[in-house]
Order: sequence, then structure tokens, then C-alpha cells
Amino acid sequence: MLLRTHRRRLSVLLAAGLLATTALAAGNSQAATDQTTGWQVGTPPLTTPWTADVSPTNALPEYPRPQLTRDRWQNLNGLWQFAAATPGEAPPIGRSLAEQVLVPYPIESALSGIQRHEDRMWYRRTFTVPNNWRGQRLLLHFGAVDYDAKVWVNGRQVATHRGGYDGFDVDVTNVLRRSGPQELIVWAEDLTDETFQPIGKQREVGDHGIFYQGSSGIWRTVWMEPVNTSSIDRLQLTPELGTSSLKVTADTSGPAGLDVEVTAYDGKRKVATVRGKADTELKLSIKNPKLWSPDSPFLYDLKVKLIDRGRTVDQVGSYSGMRSVGKVKGADGKLRLALNGKILFNLSTLDQGFWPDGLQHKELGFNTVRKHIKVEPDRWYYHADKLGLMVWQDMPASKTDAMPEPWRAQFEAELHEMVEEHKSFTSITTWVPFNEGWGEWNLADTGRIADSVKQQDPSRLVNAHSGMNCCNSKGDSGRGDMIDHHAYLGPATSAPAGERVAVDGEHGGFGLKTPDHMWFGDGFAYEMTPDKTTLTRRYVENQRDVLRSANSCGISGSVYTQITDVEGELNGFFTYDRQVSKMDTAQVLAVNKSIIAGADGTGSSGPPLPPGTPGADGIHFYPLDGTAEDAVGNNDATLENGAVFAPGKNAQGVELNGSGQFVDTNASCSTPVATTPRPPG
Repeated sequence: MLLRTHRRRLSVLLAAGLLATTALAAGNSQAATDQTTGWQVGTPPLTTPWTADVSPTNALPEYPRPQLTRDRWQNLNGLWQFAAATPGEAPPIGRSLAEQVLVPYPIESALSGIQRHEDRMWYRRTFTVPNNWRGQRLLLHFGAVDYDAKVWVNGRQVATHRGGYDGFDVDVTNVLRRSGPQELIVWAEDLTDETFQPIGKQREVGDHGIFYQGSSGIWRTVWMEPVNTSSIDRLQLTPELGTSSLKVTADTSGPAGLDVEVTAYDGKRKVATVRGKADTELKLSIKNPKLWSPDSPFLYDLKVKLIDRGRTVDQVGSYSGMRSVGKVKGADGKLRLALNGKILFNLSTLDQGFWPDGLQHKELGFNTVRKHIKVEPDRWYYHADKLGLMVWQDMPASKTDAMPEPWRAQFEAELHEMVEEHKSFTSITTWVPFNEGWGEWNLADTGRIADSVKQQDPSRLVNAHSGMNCCNSKGDSGRGDMIDHHAYLGPATSAPAGERVAVDGEHGGFGLKTPDHMWFGDGFAYEMTPDKTTLTRRYVENQRDVLRSANSCGISGSVYTQITDVEGELNGFFTYDRQVSKMDTAQVLAVNKSIIAGADGTGSSGPPLPPGTPGADGIHFYPLDGTAEDAVGNNDATLENGAVFAPGKNAQGVELNGSGQFVDTNASCSTPVATTPRPPG
């Protein structure tokens, strides 16, 4: 099994060759020269407002690596030849394939033009290298290929990679022909839930529930660029507010001992410069730095030069924000999440990233997004950086059963690669290794993994296990920075303890059916509502409960399910096609702002109670008459660990055996570990 440990350039040590062929404008998309004809977009069940805008000439044309930019590059997205592959089949070197696929859209999607699943597949195209790249090395970049990949250039295998959510690069200089078309072939295998590979919510066949159609093959941008023998591979950027500095490490290829010069700009004004050795940590001191926050997402532009005996041999652009992530005790003595040393409630939605979008959060008043068991292309995080949207980044889970031994090391390798590739994005504040016990094999290793992520990136928080109280969870490992409970309809009412804050990792899930905008023509939610007015009212009521939990129990973050409908799930603010807003945006914005302002750590009692709030009846009442319904409030109870209804002195009661059985009302501040009998999320 191939383990992904750190994104490094792969070099092909074959016969030497120089770059020289037909010139193309740098940054343009390059069309393959020997494609068959007949591609057309498929017909999806739903279309977004942007579906019709996509064509082979504009398939994700943007520069794909915003934190390390160069002027010269070429996009290889567009039409490629395609065919299903069989196990052990030889690569189709020099042979045309019968179908066409639009890269980089997963083959199951309508935009790909294939719109079916294949366990194994071939991609083929040709490209040419511009004349003005002569004498430099040529790098091929693959943003992501799900799941196993092999690459051939001009008949020579140049790369093998495992992992569907991280990228890989290969130096193909030594296998290039001196002129003319260069043949590029990619083999991909994606067995999805037939194995224990990290897949998140993907399934080969969606279940019309919480698991969705898989996404196989090339699904991020493929591109190429020329570099010198000595070049910058990656920048590690970590703000350090205590010293008013930005820690910078330029990882390089080529001879050791070269110099690096880093300059920060506020617009066009130079504000700081530092020079030192490549591949070592430098501190760029910025006097009175402007801080990054959701209200003011200021980013410094960076220019980084690689210098060999006074001569600049490489130069890249980048950016970074100055901010700190941590925990602070409020006036009420409860430990809470903090940004830049000040308490800031993390008000989030659950964003599953299917039909990529996700940037409506800010207009609804959220300051955070939980990127749920999926990893996005770099430009998604770039936009989060620019917008000031904090990100809790999940590790994509395997399927829900405990991972067997051969896959555990692979999971950990991909987790640490995810952190390594994304730890310079300002917006990411929290890493989340596990969700609801999916794939979790034992509690000790859950804690160990949380510690290893914290050691890898001490500048951020680690949420060891979102939904530790739910579903397949082994329980609370006691590690990480957060106590994270899921509660539907919720919200969770856990309390901080020791050095860990308390958060609601998932709650809500109110739904509304919207004719002509549902993937399957129907669907479900944790509570369905009849109309927009009722849906909005239930959301506002639920969010008011979030503020009460924040002030009485001390939760300092919450995650509402979810930003959009997804396939059969109908509990979004927007329909799956992003065509319809399902709630009154003004009311959503108002209650969300009240939470961020009111959950300030003072422990106040929350907002004024609305008309109709129960008085003499109390806030919660449980008749226990054969159901666990809350007859007054919104916290329906659950019978845990085998507790059952039984005849009581008057009508019915609950029978408990005295050995861990209980009724969980989710209506008081606590940190129980329980299995909640509901579909996972």
C-alpha cells in the first residue's frame, strides 16, 4: 500500500531532454490535438445557475495555487479522451480512446459528459510545451485524482499516487520529446465504499439519505509550469502575534544553501523584509500588524525570491493574514474559543461541498464553516481567506465501520498530508480528525491521532472527535481542544471542562420540500416544515436556544445543518441547485448577529423571551407517556442504553436498570457520552 507522507516533487530519471516545442500564451488552457469528436454535457436531475456556462473552453480556468503563484503556467483542463479500464490492462500508448471527458469534473457528473461510475478508467490527451520554456524543468501538477492514480508521459510511467483528496506533482523533463506533441495518459481506480479508503460522504450508489453519489477520477485542475533547477516548492506561513511576526519557511528543490528574501506589502507599500537561508524558518517582523478577522479579513501580499550567489533564480507571489487562534476564559469563568486573544463565538453551518459553492455563509451572518468530511481545491480556501470565513476542516472519513489494520496507517498518512498542504491558509482555525466514530477503531488511537495533529500544527485547535456522543463513536478520548456533541434538533448543551472548550458540532436540520428543486423529487429532514414562514420561525427559535446554551452552558461554537440541500437531504438554507432561498434571510441574519454579539463570555441569560414562552409550566416538561416528547420546550428526550417505557404508579414511566441507563433530555449543561438513536450526519 502506498502511503502519502508529504507532497514532494517526483523526478523522472531517464534520458535527458530539454523543453522545446510549439509556443502558447502562458496561462492559457491548452486543447489536446488528437481528440475524438462528439462530447456533450449530460442531463442532470437539477442544474445550478452556472451549469450552462461551463464548456470545454472554460473548465475551471483560474490559477489553481493561489498561495504560490508564478506568471508562467498552462491549464490542461478541457476535453481528454476516456475509456473504462480493466484490471491489469496495458496503458493505451499511442492509441485513441473512444469517448471524451471534460476534465476536471468527476466522471459521475453530467458536466464530465460520462455520467456513470467506473471502478477503473483511462484518460489520454496530448500537450505541447512553449518554445519560451526552453532550458527549464517541466512540472505536471494534479490537484486531485480519486483514488489511486498512475501517470505515463510519452510511454514512460512517471508517477504513482494514492489518495483522493491531496495533490501530487511530477517533474517530466527527462521523458519529453524534443519537439511536437507529448502524450499524457492517466489511469485511475476508485473502488469507493468497496474498501476502507477515505471517502467522506461518497458512496458508489447513493442511499437517498445522508450518503451521496461518488466522485471518481480527475476532479481538480491538471496544469503545468516551467521552473529552474533551483526553485521554490512550497511556502509554510504561520502568523505569530506575540512577536508581531510571520514565520516563513521556503521549501526548495535543487542545490542546498541558497538564500531566500521575503517581502510583505500592504497594497503597494512595502512593510517588512527578511532574508535568510532557504529551507529554514525565517521571521518576518511586521510593526503594528493589521489583524485578520471575519469583520476585517486583511491579507498581506508576499513576494518571495530564491537567490543563488546574488542572482534571483526563482520568484513567487503569496499572501497571509495575521491572526491567532486560541482559548480564553470569559467573565463567567468558562473557557471559550478566541480569535486574536478575544472571545469570538464560532457560528457555523455544515458545508458538505457537493456541487461546490459554499460562499453564501457571510451574507447570512455566519463567521465560520465546518467543511464536512471533504477537502476542497485551494481556491476555495483562498476565497474563505479573502471573505473572512473561519474554517473547521474535517478529515474525510472512511465508511462507518471500524477501519481494519491495513487501512489505518493510510488514513493517518492522508490526514497528516491534508494538514501539511493546508496549514498556511489563514481561514483554517480547527482540524477535525474524526466524525461520529466513522472508521474509528479504538479510543486510545483517537487520542493519539489528535495529539499528533496538534504536534504537527500547534498554531491551530484540534477537535479530536466531532460528535463524540453519537452514533459509532467510541466515546470521549479526553484529547484535543474541544468537547464536541451533536444534537438534533438540539442544540447541544455540553459544558467546557479542564483545558477543553465545549461546542455544538451539529444541530438543527429543519427541512422544507421545494417542488422542481429536489434531486430525487422528494427527501427528508430531521423536522419537516410546511412553508418558508414556519421554517424560518423554527430556525430562529433553534438559534435562540443556541445563545441560551452559550450563555448558560458555555458552548462557544455551533454548526447548523446545513447550508444547502444535498441530494435527499432537504434541510438547507438553499435548494441543492442554489436556485431558491428557503428562509427569510433578514430574520436569519438578525438572529445570527445576536448570537455572535451575545455569546461574549459574560454568561448573561440570553435574549428576552418571546411572547408565548411557558411560565408556570416551566421551560421543559416530559410526561413520559410512552414517548419522550418535550411537551413544553424544544428538547425531546431519548432513552439511552436500553432504558424502556414501563407501567408506572400513574400511567407510564421509564424503567432503568441502574447500570448506565438514563433519559437524555439534552436540556441541561452536561458532558454525557451517549449513543443517540438517529441517522448520523
